[in-house]
Amino acid sequence: MESHPSFPVLSPFIAKYPRSSSSLFQAYNDIVYAQQWVDVEVLDLPSCSRGAIKGKKRGTEETLFAVPCSLSETLNFAWLQDAFAQLRPQNVTETITDAKTTRSSPPSLYLAITSQDASIVYYKLSQGIVKPSV
Repeated sequence: MESHPSFPVLSPFIAKYPRSSSSLFQAYNDIVYAQQWVDVEVLDLPSCSRGAIKGKKRGTEETLFAVPCSLSETLNFAWLQDAFAQLRPQNVTETITDAKTTRSSPPSLYLAITSQDASIVYYKLSQGIVKPSV
C-alpha cells in the first residue's frame, strides 16, 4: 500500500483510522482512477472514525461526498446523521422557496460499501424523504 501513488494523500487518515483504512483506500482509488472525479479531497469525519471523499464527477459542477465503509461493518442512523452533520457545512445547498417556508434542500452523500473481493457499491443517501430525480 505504501508504494501506491495515492498513499501520500491517504496516509494521515490510514494512520488515524486503521480500522476503516482499507475501505478508504479502495473507494478513493475507484473514485480517482476508475470514475475519474476531479477536485478530489479527503475530509476528516472524526465522529464516524474515518475519512470521507469530496469531489466532482468529470464535466459537472456539483460537489459530491462519498463515505467509505466495509460490507462487514454495522451502521446505524446515529452514525449516518453524524456523517451528514459533519459534511453539511461543506455541502453546497440549493434554496427551495414555497408559499410558507424557505429551507435548504437535503444534502446527499454516497455510502461507498467495499468488500474483500475488491467490489464496491455506492448507495446515494439523502436526509428525509426526497423525491427521486427523473
